[in-house]
Amino acid sequence: MEWKPDKHGELPVYQQIAKRLEQQIIEGELPPGSSLPAERVLARRYGVNRGTVSAAYEELRAMGLLQSWQGSGTWVSQHLWGVKQMPNWYKYTNGGAFLPAYPLAKRIQEACFDPSIINLAKAELTTSMIPPLSLQNLDDANENSFELGYAHPKGDVKLREVLATHLHEHYGITASPEEILVTSGAQQALHLISLCLLSPGDAIAMEGPSYSYSLPLFSSAGLRLYRLPMDKEGIIPEAIKSLHLEHRLRMVFANPTYHNPTCCVMSYARRRQLLDICQELRIPLVEDDAYGALTIKNGQKPPLPIKAMDASGTVLYVNSTSKTVAPGLRIGWLVGPRSVIERLADAKQQMDFGTSSVSQQLARHFLESARWKNQMERLSGYLYSQRQVMQAAMEKEMKEYATWSIPEGSYHFWCRLVEPMDEQILIDAAIREGVVFTPGSVYGAEQGWLRLTYSWEKGTAIEEGIRRLGKVLGNKTS
Repeated sequence: MEWKPDKHGELPVYQQIAKRLEQQIIEGELPPGSSLPAERVLARRYGVNRGTVSAAYEELRAMGLLQSWQGSGTWVSQHLWGVKQMPNWYKYTNGGAFLPAYPLAKRIQEACFDPSIINLAKAELTTSMIPPLSLQNLDDANENSFELGYAHPKGDVKLREVLATHLHEHYGITASPEEILVTSGAQQALHLISLCLLSPGDAIAMEGPSYSYSLPLFSSAGLRLYRLPMDKEGIIPEAIKSLHLEHRLRMVFANPTYHNPTCCVMSYARRRQLLDICQELRIPLVEDDAYGALTIKNGQKPPLPIKAMDASGTVLYVNSTSKTVAPGLRIGWLVGPRSVIERLADAKQQMDFGTSSVSQQLARHFLESARWKNQMERLSGYLYSQRQVMQAAMEKEMKEYATWSIPEGSYHFWCRLVEPMDEQILIDAAIREGVVFTPGSVYGAEQGWLRLTYSWEKGTAIEEGIRRLGKVLGNKTS
């Protein structure tokens, strides 16, 4: 959305325009010697009279930032203090291989850091639900045995052994330690896959909507993204065949258990069909199972991951401790054929010399003990009570504005507005009212969808946040 001066603000409009142009000059968006629009052109753009723009230009000329020549227009001064030697950081920061976050997602991220705003967008465990993981918890945490050096490129050997046991006991996945790569969170695993196993121009398919649409890393890698249609069970597998025929898919990404953002769960039969089709077409399948362990109390347990039925090495399985234990640990893992793990481990070593040794040892001691089971039981009850609070608040404040289904796992409600609204206008109005959520377009959904998260805020804050959101929706529909 293009910047506009606030005609009702405390600062005079001409000063707002002058400050805006000054900022663009200093940041390099308007480099020395660049031409500025004629006064009448900028006046039309900002919806002000020409005299207001003239006053803004005059102020910048007095500061030495602008120069004017009769018949030649107005220019950014070539002789600014130090600016002549300053790099054009605007071009640098908007270039490079790794693209910036999408503007709407960035707006939400900024609001999430404001403690005065009720946060129904943050998909993290509240601090009280993160178990204590101090060095004193470790039986062997003493100066003789606690490792602080670089870990093995694939990850700490003891952690990978523990993960092999953990995956078999809790997920039905059989994998040797040599088929496991420890990563700095699940997102790094996806980044490694996109950079090392795919090439610019390759076509990949994923659910629509999907959390992956919110990650610029796929576009940064130059990949072509294609959407797979979904129903209440997730991906419709038959669509892969027609999409592959047209675009020659190189990889499929799926989130079959408590899908983010819809929370739907793929049935066993559908998982089997999806795997069979990928095997038939020889297309690797990346399974994101970040929320798979988060069944809410009284909810039906989901089927085992697709990786549990994969005997051919078709599936690359990605998971982490971020949603179940502590996001700050930054411990994720990728399970796949040994040749793939070795390729990605080599790339990871070049990137960061391995995931934090301290985090890996903390994660190992948590996953190999009864703490995992206790934490899952705590989370099951906690998420149940949080979900109930949000559901009751939505029934009271939002029933006439939206519809939703009840999730049996994960952190979210996926809502559809009765009357779709411009998402930028809606999110701006909500933030002004003191609440933030995630619009569906962040995940590639059409206008009119939104995700509401209940894992972070306390019950009273959830109730107040939903009340504020209901007020915004009421104002926009009235």
